[in-house]
Amino acid sequence: MANIEERVEKLIEPKVEELGYEIYDVEYAKEGKNYFLRIYIDKPEGINLSDCEKVNDGINDLLDKAEYIKEQYFLEVSSPGIERILKKDKHLEKNIGENINIKLFKKDENGKKEYQGILKDFDEKYIVVDNGLKIYRKNIAQIKTIYNW
Repeated sequence: MANIEERVEKLIEPKVEELGYEIYDVEYAKEGKNYFLRIYIDKPEGINLSDCEKVNDGINDLLDKAEYIKEQYFLEVSSPGIERILKKDKHLEKNIGENINIKLFKKDENGKKEYQGILKDFDEKYIVVDNGLKIYRKNIAQIKTIYNW
């Protein structure tokens, strides 16, 4: 059975696309005693507050009727931001050639826990950065784009 995040994404994706947006990611998390369902949306020209309100209003009833989440939760609709976490292959594909930061779960054989570089390529096993370094995906805790201010 798919997890809550996958089920929610599949449920709301047609409505979000109908409204003119793309779902970047769905996150369901418990923080302290509260649960949060976070929907990250995107469009080429960026996201503003009225975009978030529009999507929130468009998906609220769908989520209530589906009853995928039994606990009380807070719904948050937002932009993924300028510096984005890259979780899915579609995120990596869109960011080939971009500057990224890679954090590992633990120090590697070089004694490093973090790398930066230009994303050159990826497959199901590795992430490749500009200096030819291949990093096992299973060792990666997080990949994030870096925006040069």
